[in-house]
Amino acid sequence: MRNLPPIALLSLLAGLSWSCSRSDDDAESQVDPGSLTGMVWIPGGEFSMGSTEGELNEMPVHTVRVKGFWMDETEVTNAQFREFVEATGHVTLGEKDFDPEDYPDAPPETLKAGSLLFQKSDGPVPLNNHMLWWKFIPGADWRHPEGPESSIEGKDDHPVVCISWDDATAYAKWAGKRLPTEAEWEFAARGGLRNQTYAWGEEFTPSGEHQANLWQGDFPHENSAEDGFATTAPVKSFPPNGFGLYDISGNVWEFVRDWYDPDYYIRSPEFSPDGPTMEQVLDPGRRIRPGSDRRPQLATTPHKVIRGGSFLCNDCYCKGYRPSARQITDMITSTNHTGFRCVKSAPGPQGE
Repeated sequence: MRNLPPIALLSLLAGLSWSCSRSDDDAESQVDPGSLTGMVWIPGGEFSMGSTEGELNEMPVHTVRVKGFWMDETEVTNAQFREFVEATGHVTLGEKDFDPEDYPDAPPETLKAGSLLFQKSDGPVPLNNHMLWWKFIPGADWRHPEGPESSIEGKDDHPVVCISWDDATAYAKWAGKRLPTEAEWEFAARGGLRNQTYAWGEEFTPSGEHQANLWQGDFPHENSAEDGFATTAPVKSFPPNGFGLYDISGNVWEFVRDWYDPDYYIRSPEFSPDGPTMEQVLDPGRRIRPGSDRRPQLATTPHKVIRGGSFLCNDCYCKGYRPSARQITDMITSTNHTGFRCVKSAPGPQGE
C-alpha cells in the first residue's frame, strides 16, 4: 500500500491507517569510511534524560548512559545534500507525485508533489489548530523550500529542509553515517551541562544575546526576527554548545532514529536505549499513562521523533528548543522547518 498523500496530514490523517513496509535497517554504508570531516567527538557518559518541567512525554527523568560517538557539528546543509543527490540521483519524496490509481477517491490536488509550508496568519488565531498556519504547496521541495518559485541559490550553508525521514536516512547511509538515537541526540545537545533548561545554560538570553534561531513575537502572525532571521539561518550563525555542536537548538527540527512512544521513558533501559520497535508503538496495550497520548492518529500510524525545535518555536507556543523536548513526525511529510544531522560510530580521537 502506498503512503497517504501528504495533504492528508493537515487533518492529522483523519484516523486513517497506514501499512508500514519500510525497513529500519540503518547500517552504516561505507562511502568514505575514514572521513570524519565536519564531525565532533561526543564522549560517552551518563546523564539525566527528560524533564520535570516539560510535557508529559518528557517524564520521568531517568538515568541513561551512552557510548561515545561522532556527530555532525552542523545540520546537513543544502550544499551537502546536493552533493548526495548529484552522486546518487536520489529523488526526495516531496518531489514525487502520488499515483491516482492508488487513490481513486482523492482530489487531484492532494496527489501532487510538494511540501507543507508555514504561512503566517493575518492576525492572532487559536493555537490549538495548526491548520491555520500550515499549507500544502505543490512544487515545494528541498530546492524550492518556500514554494515552486523560490530557490536555494546563495543558501548553500543553510540547512536542507523539505525532506522526509526516508530522505534523511538515505543521505546518512550514503555518507557512511546514521541518524542519532533520541538518547544520543539529547546527551549531545546538553553539551556536558547537567540538568540545565537550555543547551547553553539556565538563562534564556544571557547578557541579552540570542543563542538560537527562534521566533520572537506573537506566533503565528508576528515575528520581529530580533535574532536576525525570520526563517532558516546559515549554520554556525550562533555559538556552539559545550561539545562544539551548532544550531542544536532552533533553526530546524532534526530527525532522529527512534519511533515515538509517549510512555517510552517509563520503560527505557539505562544503557544506550534504541527506542521502541514499531510493533511496540502500535500495540495499544503498551499505553501506561492515561492522557499521555491524546493524538488518535498515533494508534494506527507509527511516527518518528524529531528534536531541537526550529525557527518557529517560541515560549508562547512551542518550547521544542529545550534539549529535553520531544516532538513527532510521520514518515512521509516534508516541511520547511525540519532537517537533520548525522552521527557515526567510530573510535574517538584517543581511541576511546
